[in-house]
Amino acid sequence: MIKEIIEKKRFSFHEGFDSWEEAIRAACVPLVSDGSIEDFYPDEIIANVHKFGPYIVIAPDVCIPHAQEGNGVNETAICFMKTERPVDFGPEAEYDATIFFVLASTDNDEHMKNLVALVELLEDEEKFEILKGSKKIEDLYPLIKE
Repeated sequence: MIKEIIEKKRFSFHEGFDSWEEAIRAACVPLVSDGSIEDFYPDEIIANVHKFGPYIVIAPDVCIPHAQEGNGVNETAICFMKTERPVDFGPEAEYDATIFFVLASTDNDEHMKNLVALVELLEDEEKFEILKGSKKIEDLYPLIKE
């Protein structure tokens, strides 16, 4: 998964954002740029968080922005964003986030494979620490040397 993110240039690194909405838009830029998602997809994610709360913040430091399958998605894809300053999702959020994996899905089987790979990555403490400490793409290279 990380290898594909790097090869397809689906990543970004940032100091921080003034709002979680800005963070979501920035996290989606690589997928908008390569045509995997339409430019309204980030707004779908934002609208869902406003409607349902910060369900996309799944653990301390970890956010998985996504919207309804197929809506504004041209290709099942995943991208990575890291921020130095934690992004605050408001008083309803249990956690702040610095690690973002945007999920876009047209195919449920591929989407599930991405989710399983993501869970495996995040459950590995050593790999999680690499993600958490990353400041540039080269910091992720150890994750693809398997």
